[in-house]
Amino acid sequence: MKPPAAPAHARRRGRARPARRPEVDSAFLRTLVGYNAQRVALAIMAVFMERMAVHDLKPVEFSVLSLIGHNPGITSRAVCDELALQPPNLVRLLGRLDERVLVLREAHPDDGRALGLKLSAAGEALLRAAEATAAQLEIDATSTLSPAERAQLIALLQRIYLTD
Repeated sequence: MKPPAAPAHARRRGRARPARRPEVDSAFLRTLVGYNAQRVALAIMAVFMERMAVHDLKPVEFSVLSLIGHNPGITSRAVCDELALQPPNLVRLLGRLDERVLVLREAHPDDGRALGLKLSAAGEALLRAAEATAAQLEIDATSTLSPAERAQLIALLQRIYLTD
């Protein structure tokens, strides 16, 4: 079966015109912190996923590697607490990182029952490259802000979720 022919105006120009989008009133939504935070997160995550593909890292994997890299010997429980992860989810995630030989487990120095996590040499190298990528993408994604505005935005966001 042959697909339907394009309208005459589209055939003349070689392509169909995009449909006109109706005006949408999102004024109320734009007054909400949650809505704006979600929109920013979606925009930045899209860039993050694109740029971290070269490192084959998902956002949560990057976060776990960064915590372990900056806190050698950290326990799984501390990682879960810091990133609000459920322990079974971290177990699966660590399994994926183990397959890539990025994370090592060793006896915790202060708690003989616990295992501490640290990065392998490959994990350290990957973390250095991934953190450089993340730092640059943050600058690029917030290019409409000055460095002072970026720092202020981060501080304001942290005041909302760091309630200690």
